[in-house]
Amino acid sequence: MDYKILESEFCVCQLPPQAAIPPPTGGFFSVTRTTEELSVVCENPPTDSVKVDAGWTVLQVVGPLDFALTGILASFAAPLAGAGISIFSIATFDTDYILVKTANLPRAVEALAAAGHRRVDTVPK
Repeated sequence: MDYKILESEFCVCQLPPQAAIPPPTGGFFSVTRTTEELSVVCENPPTDSVKVDAGWTVLQVVGPLDFALTGILASFAAPLAGAGISIFSIATFDTDYILVKTANLPRAVEALAAAGHRRVDTVPK
């Protein structure tokens, strides 16, 4: 499968569950709320963050992906796990996003290439 590396570096942030959703920053912004927490992936951490884990790079699987497809995330996760690289994954209606620590990006690209995935510079519209 093809994937694109988003240029900015991102933070994974945890906020209290009742916190207001912060305004989006940058081109990629993800929010997930549960009864236990509000998680935000963004370029600049919100000021009311309880925890911030910085230094993530986002890999965007080129989509859109049909909901009937199976094993897409596994096809990325398995070679990365084999290379000792942990991931943070996010799915949207159209595609999957895999976050890896920026320090691990060169090894991640190498592991994905060995598994047959191809890095592209642009995502077709």
